[in-house]
Amino acid sequence: MNPTIRHITFDCTGEPYELARFWSEFLGHPISDIDKPGDDEVLVELPDGVPGLLFVRVEEAKTAKNRIHFDLGPTGRTRAEEVERAVSLGARVHMDRTLPNGRGWVVMTDPEGNEFCIEPGELG
Repeated sequence: MNPTIRHITFDCTGEPYELARFWSEFLGHPISDIDKPGDDEVLVELPDGVPGLLFVRVEEAKTAKNRIHFDLGPTGRTRAEEVERAVSLGARVHMDRTLPNGRGWVVMTDPEGNEFCIEPGELG
């Protein structure tokens, strides 16, 4: 028997509930009903069979680039619209690697500084 991935865990020095709220709103999936503000661990529940996103309070601040990150493709929006929506929820643009031909991606950071990328979606 092989193990299954249950959670993808994010360390955070701030409030885990607030970081979970960002990802919950951005991805459109709920925070677990048992989690509340002030908890040291907060779970964003993804559809069955997909690992949840677990946000855990830690004391150590992030000191280097993430070694793993999400590459996200917009659905029903352009990459530019998705970037704008992420910024409106609290993300920041770290680096725009969009190419003149429309390919490429935008490197973003969430409110805790974790990197993620937004690639072109079906609308560009």
